[in-house]
Amino acid sequence: MVKDQDYLKKTASFCIDLAKKLGATDATAKVGHSISETVNFRNKKLDGSDRSDSLGVGLTTYIGKKKSSISSSNLTENNIKTLIEKCIETTKITPEDKFNSLPDKDLLATKIKDLNLYDDDRIKNDEKITYLKEVEEAAFEKKEIINTETSFSESKTNFILANSDGFLNGYKSSSFSASCVAVAKNTNDQMERDYEFTSTCHLHDMLKPNQIGSLAAKKTIQKLNPQKIKSEKISIIFDRRISKGILSVLASAISASSIARGTSFLKDKINEEIFSTSINIYDKPDIVKGLGSRNFDNEGVKTKELKLVDRGVLKNYLVDTYYGKKLNLESNGRSGGTSNLYFEKGSTSYKNLLKLNHRTLYITETIGHGTNLITGDYSVGATGFMLENGVFKYPVSEITVAGNFNDIFKNITLADDLEFKYSTNAPTMLIEGMVVAGK
Repeated sequence: MVKDQDYLKKTASFCIDLAKKLGATDATAKVGHSISETVNFRNKKLDGSDRSDSLGVGLTTYIGKKKSSISSSNLTENNIKTLIEKCIETTKITPEDKFNSLPDKDLLATKIKDLNLYDDDRIKNDEKITYLKEVEEAAFEKKEIINTETSFSESKTNFILANSDGFLNGYKSSSFSASCVAVAKNTNDQMERDYEFTSTCHLHDMLKPNQIGSLAAKKTIQKLNPQKIKSEKISIIFDRRISKGILSVLASAISASSIARGTSFLKDKINEEIFSTSINIYDKPDIVKGLGSRNFDNEGVKTKELKLVDRGVLKNYLVDTYYGKKLNLESNGRSGGTSNLYFEKGSTSYKNLLKLNHRTLYITETIGHGTNLITGDYSVGATGFMLENGVFKYPVSEITVAGNFNDIFKNITLADDLEFKYSTNAPTMLIEGMVVAGK
């Protein structure tokens, strides 16, 4: 069992009180405990099992505009005292930075909503093993599957965040996840791989094991016998597994740190139209059971729904305290990044989206991280399928997809098949006129 709130609060309060007593003008402390268990299988045989138990404290002390941080996994009283003394001594010799400060007190979260992020249920290792055996049995029902790797992980976490302005709060969360990677071989001994997974806050919301195995096998077999295509400019559809990556790029580009440093292609774009007028983008931290849900950010600042893009117009950056002060903006509770980030679903059905062009490339996997946030240039390796009149014709491999996000954002059409499977989610996405480099 993870440590209870009383123990964590007592430890965090002790850190704050002692830091103030020893000369800190302000201080923050985060005390957390997490327990995780993972079982791995490969080809129907146990490939490893491990358990981790992590208890630790992270402390930041301020002396005026000087700031330093320290952390430890030893929570004995004597060690905490030594830790705080070292942190304060380091703070004294740290250069001043006029932007260093705690969050404004009136921005701190005062009401904590139950978002149902914790599940008391526990699945024993024997049950994890049974689950993974069923996953692999389902995958191996297809004769083309020659290899599988599966994993089941369970974690429970509890934490308390405290600061010298009186903030003292935290909450428990849990996660259960399982995955299956399958390898298929054709009659010419050519092999392909693909995967399926499930990740939820609650045990009973997971996919059934046979669903994971069957889907992983199906996706893998579909990729067999890929063809190469010539280089061309073509409309591309990103599968939901890939389309969410567009939002990840946006989040990085509109973080206050990137904007303040001038390292984003979206600098000075607030209130400008960066997407087509059909696009709306939200960051919503209060979704019940949401994988990214939270009541406050890493600094204790209350979070609320942000409409980042309204009918194509960029309305907000992701602002924390430090870089907010640099930009003369108030923190909007995004220290640590986004929560549940998503495109509002489009008005076109998935089937109709596939038919919007006579010939379209459907991307199911990208390889590498080919984004230049300064220029907006984008280039990644990819695999997928060629579509003709909405029909999947043949798999495609060994291609590179390229473009610039200033153009990509303006040429997005979204399907209506949004689902909340990750902390960042997007529906199937059509992007007109991208460049594909092939053979």
